This record gives sequence, structure tokens and C-alpha cells, in this order.
Amino acid sequence: MSSTTGTMTATSAHPKTHAKPVSMVLHGLLAEFDDDHKLVAACKKVRDAGYTDWDAHSPFPVHGIDRAMGISMTKLPIFIFFCGALGTATGVIMQWWMNAVDYPFLISGKPFWSLPANIPVIFELTILFSALSAVIGMFAFNGLPRHYNPLFRSERFKRATDDRFFISVLASDPRFNLNSTRSLLESAGAAAVERVDDTSESEAPPRLFIWAHAILLCLALIPIAMIYRARNAPIDYPRLHVIFDMDNQEKYAGKQAANPAFVDGRAMRLPVAGTVARGMLRQDPALTDGRVGDRWLTVFPANVTIDDALLKRGQNRYEIFCAPCHGFDGSGNGRVTDVARERGLGWVEPKNLHDEDVRLRPVGHLYNTVKNGIRTMPPYGDQISGESDRWAVVAYIKALQRSQRAAPGDVPTEKKDELNNRK
Repeated sequence: MSSTTGTMTATSAHPKTHAKPVSMVLHGLLAEFDDDHKLVAACKKVRDAGYTDWDAHSPFPVHGIDRAMGISMTKLPIFIFFCGALGTATGVIMQWWMNAVDYPFLISGKPFWSLPANIPVIFELTILFSALSAVIGMFAFNGLPRHYNPLFRSERFKRATDDRFFISVLASDPRFNLNSTRSLLESAGAAAVERVDDTSESEAPPRLFIWAHAILLCLALIPIAMIYRARNAPIDYPRLHVIFDMDNQEKYAGKQAANPAFVDGRAMRLPVAGTVARGMLRQDPALTDGRVGDRWLTVFPANVTIDDALLKRGQNRYEIFCAPCHGFDGSGNGRVTDVARERGLGWVEPKNLHDEDVRLRPVGHLYNTVKNGIRTMPPYGDQISGESDRWAVVAYIKALQRSQRAAPGDVPTEKKDELNNRK
């Protein structure tokens, strides 16, 4: 046996046994300490002695043990940072390629790729890459998983999770010497110093561990096999429906079937009060379409009252849906238009509502434009959903047009004196 490596061979003493000799290799020395204070002091001595391949073991975290052992800051944060940056770059490049290169789609002259709109996906990929790198990097830097450690051979070491503290110095340390290292640990206050040997053959993972992973792998393949069979094999019964969406609702066959969802328990329901059968709705086309037959309305419908409340409602709807393109004054210089001009996009200029052809259009034509759109202007019927709101927008547009061509007779009497004083 070498004094440094400590290799030895053990054979059976039975004359009829032909077992393969087991070569034992010195793994290192294990020093036991009574309390955490002695452990920290011993760590400082081992550190100052220049040992680098060693470790401390405690049943609970010990304050200051990192500094006592001379452990430098982990490189894991740097690894996480670069992986997070990779996630950010992946999110940016992926969305740029999809939206601006591979499948560009022009929407009202908006840019194909804009950073603010893509921030959520970029953020999620950054977090995903960082989280995965933290877990994977932790295992990699710690050399995990390890299914076996030679220290487990020591009966004494079992108390490392209970009430004892240990320092293990490995024989692979450049400064390791069986005698001098033992003396150092004893002088550091160790209650006992034990030699730890290991077999020269690598230890395989526990058999239970292998079987457990094999079973989990087989179980994980079951859903994949079920999906493959459901998609490819003909079956004569309904497929397994895990999530019951609207495509698979409970049916109540028969007019007199019971339905516990209602108080009276009947599946067949009476029509809701005021229900109009399909195809039987009778509406006033002047109010709903802005026309009578093929002719546009030239005056507002009789049931539309032009007053301050209607104009204020029209102003509110106009500034939300119309002003971004047409501008607050109707001149066609809205914010969206200004941005499109600055960026040189292929933007179709919105109409100036004060142009002669627009100003002379019948109110029914303007109503139809608001509801159904015209040329490059999209329809706003779904957003400005009520007839009264659409007529309110038309009334406000007419008020804007008149404001640019007001006659002296249009000025209220109480305001004329104020205008005269300004002159």
C-alpha cells in the first residue's frame, strides 16, 4: 500500500471461492468535529494550508463558512445572463423574421416590425432561457446528479445530517499526504480522523433508480401512443375528449326532455320577450342605412333630434374613432397620418372633411361611410354599433364643416356683441 495513494487489494480467504479481487483506492480523509464553531476554524486552517480539493459538511447552513473555505463567487449568474441575452435575441430575431421577412402583412401602413409590440414575447423568452439555464447550470457546475459518494461508506458520516460536522479532504488534492493531512486535521481540533477508501471500479446508479426512470419513461410514452392512435387508427366510438369546449356540448334530445339548468326543469324554452324571427325584422332603411331605395338621405331622419347632447356624443365618438386619421378639426392631419408621413410609409392620405366633394355629400352618404367604410377606409359599424351614435358622428362632422364656413347669421345673438368688442 502506498502512503500517498493508499491502494490495496482484498481477496476472499475461502479456498474454494474464486471471487474477483476488489481494488481499493484511497479516496481521502474524513475529519469529525463536535460543533459548527470548530468546523469554521478548521476550514480556515485547511484553506490557509493551500488545499483546494476538499469540502465541509454540516446538518444546517453555517454562517461564514463560504469565506472560511475561500469559496469564490459562482459563475452561474454570468451563465444565466448570457443565456437570458440569448433568449432576448431569439425573441427579437424570431419575430422580426416572421413578421417583416417571411410573411410581411401590411395593416394600414403600420411598420412590419415594431419593438414595443414584440416586448411580451421577448420578455417571456428571456425569462424562459434564464430559468432553464439556472437549473441546468446549477446541476452542471455542481457535477450533479451523483448517485454515489465514497463518503457513504463511513458509518460516522451518517451523522452529517444530524448532529456532527465534517471536513473531507480528497486524495486528488495536489497537497494531499496521508500523514501530514491527518496531522493538520487533528491539530485543527478534529474529534476523529477517518480514512475513506473507494473501489477502483466506478459505481453504477442504484438499481431502484434505474427501474424508476425506466418506468417513468414508459409512462411518458403512453400519452404519445394514445395521440398517435387517435389520429391514425379508425375507431367506432367517440374519441376521448379531455377538455369539453363548445364543440362538444351536452345535447337534450326531444322537445320534452328535462334540463336541470333551468328552474322549471324544461329543455324547451319559450322565446325571449321581444324576439324577432329570422327574416321578419322590419327596420327603417332611412335610419339604419341612410337611404330610401337608391337615394341617399339629404336630411337627418325624423327620429334623430339634433341637440347639444347629440353633438357632444358625436364629438366623443369622432375623437375616438375618426380623429386619429382625419384630425380633430377634420383636415386630415391626424396623429396616425403624421407618423405615416414621417416614416415614408405607403399611406393613403385620409380625406379632408372640408373638401368640397365631402362637404356636399348627403348625410345618408356620410352615414353609410361611417358604417360600411369607403375605399381604403375600413368600416366602423362594429365599433360604432348603434344607429344613434353613427348619426351623432355625422351631425358632428356637419358641425365641423359648418364651423369653417360660418355666416354672420350663424352667430348667436348673445355672442355677436362679444365678437364686435374683439374687433
